[in-house]
Amino acid sequence: MNGSRRLTPQEIARTLRERIRTGALRVGERLPTQAELAGEFGVERGAVRQALRALQEDGLLSNVSKGSPPRVAVPAPAHEEPQPTMVALAPRLTEAFSAPHVRIDAVCLTAQSLIPALGEPLRLIHDGRLRPERIDARILLPSRDINLAFPVSVDAGSDDDAVHQRWLAMRNAQGQVLQYNLQALRGTHDIDVHVTFRALPFTPPAKLYLLNGREALYAYYMVTRREEPTESGRTLEMYDTLGSESLLFSFENRAGQRDAAFVAQSQKWFDALWETITTDLTLS
Repeated sequence: MNGSRRLTPQEIARTLRERIRTGALRVGERLPTQAELAGEFGVERGAVRQALRALQEDGLLSNVSKGSPPRVAVPAPAHEEPQPTMVALAPRLTEAFSAPHVRIDAVCLTAQSLIPALGEPLRLIHDGRLRPERIDARILLPSRDINLAFPVSVDAGSDDDAVHQRWLAMRNAQGQVLQYNLQALRGTHDIDVHVTFRALPFTPPAKLYLLNGREALYAYYMVTRREEPTESGRTLEMYDTLGSESLLFSFENRAGQRDAAFVAQSQKWFDALWETITTDLTLS
């Protein structure tokens, strides 16, 4: 690559870091072997090992060893910089799916954010880069029989039924897609998958995702006024939320006592709801 001189470990690390940054090397993807990298850069394997260890220390690679090529690690979002749900959720789910037993507990208004966020870990499973043995997903959604706090019609009472039916159709359709996408892994990859829904007797003011009992992701639902056209040509004016844009705050067991306590209490809260005041939910 360099013609007259050999690259240093720092220069090799810089090149690989740029490939990760630009997406030429994607999350979960294995790097070439050390021998292949040494041949590409025209250096000894020791220089390649130093570069790989530097990238591991930066959190960009995982499983750096002499035995097998490392993988591009899932970037952990900084706690001081919460990100929108659609940005932050997918990489956190991808990391969760690297465990042999994947556990996802969620409290949300619909499964709108979960479906696209699961796209990356499912792709990696289909590509053979992730291989969980079991997946358990428990999802708490509002009951169809309650008066929701949101979404609701701007003019109280006038279009409440139409707004409610619109939300209910979204809740059911998105839940069914989520269930199908996960349960399909039974037939395609022989993964033991269990997806269960239960109905909440209230409207959740925030969304919560618990991943493998180790991380809690929390975001407030921000209520806003907006209009939605219908197939009949009417326009529904409603107070609704844009959940995919809500900032997602991450709390991890490994981040210290405060975060670990939040994860533990969130899991206890979820389990208590699941086992007491929630009811069976059929997506129909």
